[in-house]
Amino acid sequence: MEEASGPEWRIHGLVGAALLINVVFLKISIDGPWDSETFTLGLIGSVSIALFYVSWYRLTFRRRGLIPWVDLWKEPSSSAKKVLLSSLIVLSMAWLSGNHLQQILPTPTGLVLSLIGFLMLTQSAYVLMSIGPLSDD
Repeated sequence: MEEASGPEWRIHGLVGAALLINVVFLKISIDGPWDSETFTLGLIGSVSIALFYVSWYRLTFRRRGLIPWVDLWKEPSSSAKKVLLSSLIVLSMAWLSGNHLQQILPTPTGLVLSLIGFLMLTQSAYVLMSIGPLSDD
């Protein structure tokens, strides 16, 4: 699973960037089976976020996969605290986008940011608990 120089991550990043540029600026889309160009753009945006994640994972951990196991982290304690802080920032952005920026941003923006923020919060809580009170030591 682990490669000497790491798996290729640039292709995923470039395709994700191209898709995101289309979603934000070009807005080239089709109706699709759901008869909604905006839904198709949202789906393309979700795919671009997933490709960015795969690219980040491969670059960071130098291996293929999707789940950042705790044993892959160099400093789990400090990294988990950074992820916790980041999750609180993302959740704040979700609240802001769902309340005060609702007229400017697409309707599901707050929901998507909440999902991402809570997943980050869950990951950081898991790591902090597994190296703290629930550790084998």
